[in-house]
Amino acid sequence: MTERSAVTADARVHARQMLNKVPEVTIWFWVIKILCTTVGESFADWINMTLGVGLVNTAILFTAVFVVVLGVQVRLRRYVPAAYWLTVVVVSVTGTLYTDILTDQLGVPLWISSTVFGVLLAATFTVWWAKERTLSIHSITTTPREGFYWFAVLVTFALGTATGDWTLELTGWGPGLSILLPLGLIALVTVLWRSGADPVLSFWVAYILTRPLGANIGDFLGLPRSEQGLGLGTFGTSLVFLGAILATVVYLSVTRADVIESDDDHEAPDAPESTPGRRRTTLGVMVAAAVATVALLTWTNAQPHQSALADEGPAPSCGSGTPLDQSAATQQVAADFPTTSVAGYRTIVTDTQSLVAADDQAGARTRITDLETAWDADATTLTAKNCQAWTYVDGEIDAVLTSVRASSPDPATEDQAMTHLLDTLG
Repeated sequence: MTERSAVTADARVHARQMLNKVPEVTIWFWVIKILCTTVGESFADWINMTLGVGLVNTAILFTAVFVVVLGVQVRLRRYVPAAYWLTVVVVSVTGTLYTDILTDQLGVPLWISSTVFGVLLAATFTVWWAKERTLSIHSITTTPREGFYWFAVLVTFALGTATGDWTLELTGWGPGLSILLPLGLIALVTVLWRSGADPVLSFWVAYILTRPLGANIGDFLGLPRSEQGLGLGTFGTSLVFLGAILATVVYLSVTRADVIESDDDHEAPDAPESTPGRRRTTLGVMVAAAVATVALLTWTNAQPHQSALADEGPAPSCGSGTPLDQSAATQQVAADFPTTSVAGYRTIVTDTQSLVAADDQAGARTRITDLETAWDADATTLTAKNCQAWTYVDGEIDAVLTSVRASSPDPATEDQAMTHLLDTLG
């Protein structure tokens, strides 16, 4: 064998090994993808809010973890279910956190985030196609293609988070009802794929839609029953879905049901026949469905409703009792709320006041988010202790958040709102 033929043979072996790093797109692929999305959302919320790590610190933590697990995944020479799906879990959390930082830390409107991530994803696919002439995940046979693939996956999670949250903002739908829209669209894409739609386009559209579907399922399971959820909590939801993911990964590792066995398996084995005519027809249906979805969201947004994302926390009803004044609220906070929690709130507000006085508005916005996170995490406990006091303080915290996050903040208004809150906290 000549040196040139030996190099060619080595390249073919390398291509085959790289191809085996990507799972076959079977029903198991979509089941575990939704499981990963749900547990990623719930686990991130648990670390961020319940453990009090904070949004930015959680994002830094998961970015570091993402770099590590992606490095392991890229260095592997074949598809390993545990490594691949661990990477998907981590990238789902990381992409979600990036969107949350834009929305909660920087105050970027969700429609802008959705647009930016949509343009970034389109640009990624354009460059990927220009370089490789294919966007199929069944042709991930080189390291550059794998790089394009994982970057596209990261952007799809960020885009799915932004568009999903934007939908909730526009509609005010509860956690159960919000599942139906992405589920219905995924069902439509499946039918179109079976009817001969472009398989690559169908795959990526469905991949994006599984993000809001999985997140809405997580919210439905984790939110308390008073907020139309099942009350499992973020930690309980994470445990349930982690167990399901582990069982599925073990099954796939043993059966190899999602392993591409040959270099010729560039499409799923049960892929339907697709002709240019069918692709044009199904593309038209997809466009019509997109227009109909936009029309539905526009109509729903015009109806009276409260955003499901308002304040990123619960707003319980305390009945028809007499509203408190500040003096009564202060007395009840001192009597009923945990001293350590109140001291923590005061520390955050005082720190924010100092940052405003030092003309560090960016730092003030970051610090006051810690108050929002801690307050939302304690909401269930505090409302059980004294719902009316919680409602009064919640209104004052809303005033502080609004003043600090204003597009043109007024230091005097910020200081007044924070001083009033500190007086109430005692």
